[in-house]
Amino acid sequence: QVQLVESGGGLVQPGGSLRLSCAASGFTFSGNAMAWFRQAPGKEREFVAGISVSGVNTVYADFVNGRFTISRDNAKNTVYLQMNSLKPEDTANYYCARRPYNLGVNRDFREYTSWGQGTQVTVSS
Repeated sequence: QVQLVESGGGLVQPGGSLRLSCAASGFTFSGNAMAWFRQAPGKEREFVAGISVSGVNTVYADFVNGRFTISRDNAKNTVYLQMNSLKPEDTANYYCARRPYNLGVNRDFREYTSWGQGTQVTVSS
């Protein structure tokens, strides 16, 4: 079955960095666009970044503003999110998601059919 397992979250001070990983299994990873979303308590799930099948095309939310980088390693069935210059408002549970049928990146979470369990990112001094 499809599995997405995130890791790499934790507590970091403002201005710090974290690298999230999402290990995929149970499907042809190289044939699916992938994305990261986040959800803070009391807020809706929001798009963070997405990456195309080949990794050539990437899309970011406006609030990223050059601080995050999404990448993928199709040989390792893994997608990454490098987060730099973290701010307290980046605090959230971060999820990776799979968009099926060889479609491109989409910012709408309803377009993604498989989700990981999430990894908590807390930015605080």
